[in-house]
Amino acid sequence: MQMASKIGLAAAAVLVIAAGGAATLAVKPPELLKVGANYGAKIVCSNVFIAGRDGQAVLADDVQAPGHPVLKYLKVNVDQQRKTVRAQFFGFVGDGMAVYRPGTGCAVAPDGDVALASQYQFRPIPIWAPSPNVPWPTGSLAETRVAVQALLDQDTLAGPGMRGIAVIHRGRLIAQRYGQGYSAATPLLGWSMTKTVTAALLGMQIADGKLSLQQSGFWPQGDSRAQITVAQLMSMSSGLHYNEGYGDVSDVTRMLYLEPDMAAFTAAQALDAAPGSKWNYSSGTSVLLSRIWQRAAAGNPAAPATTAEVLALPHNRLFAPLGMHSAVMEADARGNLVGSSYMYANTQDWARFGQFLLQDGVWQGKRILPAGFADTMQQPASASGGQYGQGQVWRWGPSGDTPEGQNPDARFQLPADTYWMQGHDGQSIAVVPSQQLVVVRLGLTPHRLLYQPQPLLAAVVKAVQQ
Repeated sequence: MQMASKIGLAAAAVLVIAAGGAATLAVKPPELLKVGANYGAKIVCSNVFIAGRDGQAVLADDVQAPGHPVLKYLKVNVDQQRKTVRAQFFGFVGDGMAVYRPGTGCAVAPDGDVALASQYQFRPIPIWAPSPNVPWPTGSLAETRVAVQALLDQDTLAGPGMRGIAVIHRGRLIAQRYGQGYSAATPLLGWSMTKTVTAALLGMQIADGKLSLQQSGFWPQGDSRAQITVAQLMSMSSGLHYNEGYGDVSDVTRMLYLEPDMAAFTAAQALDAAPGSKWNYSSGTSVLLSRIWQRAAAGNPAAPATTAEVLALPHNRLFAPLGMHSAVMEADARGNLVGSSYMYANTQDWARFGQFLLQDGVWQGKRILPAGFADTMQQPASASGGQYGQGQVWRWGPSGDTPEGQNPDARFQLPADTYWMQGHDGQSIAVVPSQQLVVVRLGLTPHRLLYQPQPLLAAVVKAVQQ
């Protein structure tokens, strides 16, 4: 989330300086500045140690350029030996800290306990990179279709800040494009597209017989929240209070950048509505789902859900079978996989996951998700007014300038069965089962630019039909 572009960091700094001066700002910075510093540290850490990018370039391009002007005063220090990144405003304010761990990527350490955060890691089993001489999906060789490639080469369709596009038709890569400085190998952050991967990981626990969609009891007996079911969490209809806004220190910004235990923070939220009665988009819900499937995978309610074996499950049982050699799902400072926001993968690996959903959770002839589970994921959540599915996917594409409550896809004449994975700053995967089509578009495209990938998808659909 580029929430740093949406919060009044400068105003907060001015108020504190006026009230107590620079010394107060250094000793007790406002939470908004702490959010900004931890956000900067986290983004730089992940891009340096997962994507192999230059830290100062990431600070300038990913944090400062699209963000609030005060971010130009943010400085970062990358410690390659300790695998940490420290970020401070004006060189002494905020003291953001993030640490890299093998297998689980980077975590913010808002309490300063880097040693504890570092414990949550595992050693990934190497996944052979797809051969450039073997057709996609087991390799990376494209069967390029000139007409579709020509569409991707149009800047207006690709959109500002594009970093990677891939088009998969009938299980083959037929067109791709990458932004300047990026390639097919570059891992890119999916932001909230990670939610859909979390739904699949939970589905795997259902396949193992360790969970069910109607299961409840995730709070103590007698607590009204104990009635909340997995299905209600999956459809963003739990009734839990959660503020997903980015204009202040909201629930989502606090969870991601000020709380070491994101799942515990969300689990402490009160009920705003009866479970199942109200739709409320919530990143905290997805982190709770991560904790639920992690605990189910542990197999013993008394056992810790953050062992290396559990943390390695996405890698060993999903990414490796699909050949997603670049994929990393990151954990927080207490070992909760941040299933709301923090998964990196290159463009083709994101496409592999989209194809996996299109194939109803079957890969290379092996069933990984329960039969029909992927179809259930994209069925409408009744409380959402049709915009959201039952399994952490969107039935409507990115909104652009479409008025709230209206389907932004309506004017593009997209196939009726189209559904979407969506992430902050212009990340999207469109899955169109009737056309055997998956279109991935990744980049850094703030919402204020009002870019929509629907015109690109509509043009690709027309081209593959000819």
